[in-house]
Amino acid sequence: MSTPLAAPDRASADGRATGRTGGKATDPLATARRLVPPGLLLALPFLVLFALFMVWPLIHGAWMSLTDTSLSAHEPSFVGLDNYAEALGDADMWQAVGNTVWFTAVSTVPLVAVALAMALLVHTGLPGQWVWRLAFFAPYLLPVGVIGLLWGWLYQPDLGLYNHLLQATGLDGFAWLSDKDVALYAIVIATLWWTVGFNFLLFLAALQAVPDHLYEAAALDGAGAWRRLWHVTLPQLRRITGVVTVLQILASLKVFDQVYLLTKGGPDGATRPVVEYLYDVGFTGYRLGYASAISYVFFALVVLVSAVQFAAFRRREK
Repeated sequence: MSTPLAAPDRASADGRATGRTGGKATDPLATARRLVPPGLLLALPFLVLFALFMVWPLIHGAWMSLTDTSLSAHEPSFVGLDNYAEALGDADMWQAVGNTVWFTAVSTVPLVAVALAMALLVHTGLPGQWVWRLAFFAPYLLPVGVIGLLWGWLYQPDLGLYNHLLQATGLDGFAWLSDKDVALYAIVIATLWWTVGFNFLLFLAALQAVPDHLYEAAALDGAGAWRRLWHVTLPQLRRITGVVTVLQILASLKVFDQVYLLTKGGPDGATRPVVEYLYDVGFTGYRLGYASAISYVFFALVVLVSAVQFAAFRRREK
């Protein structure tokens, strides 16, 4: 007789344990899982930070570019596309764009070619490989402040090492950082020494991923070292070379730190890149609205260059 009475008690206990009322679940966690996918919950911290530090600054900067926002005390007002019209007619801005494009063109080729040569040397099995890897990659770990001080001393016209070596061989020294015909190339040399280690690391990782059976097959066919390089190694590095080239072009277009520390854009603006011009306009001239408009014009140019590069690489792959 006790069995019929126990069943309702278990049913009511189970109902309270599962949180059911009238046959429907009321567990808030279960409801949240049904309404929000678990993947979205896991990505939520990143999405919040991305919106806070990327999306909102882009939106706010776009709005500032349409106003005369300044660091002075006046209230900003809406000016529409006047800042963009001024930017398109600004000779100083186009000079800075030209300096940036020329720096990118001059620096990209050696930064890719030298990095590839360094990776090939290490990958061939030089004795003491860890020493070579450390020597090639260590400069990339130095902060830009150290780079500015080091290369500023090396480029000193009277006491610098480079002019001392030139004079020891009977040649005249250069005004490395004060001659407008030389200063940009001096910055390219310093940038090459500082940043080539990152590209070297990418190429070295790609070389280690080339299958050994390709070299074995080429050796059986009688291919020498140079033929294996041209017909096996370099074709296998085609994609990583494209990636390194794109990354290097984008990095060179954003050059600022070493230029500001070594020349501050001089002499006579001969080395001033776009990012430094933005800094001068926004934080020296106090015209944040106009600086925002210049940044979006430059952003459009970078997007255009990137689109052309990706289209060219896709055509080559096809």
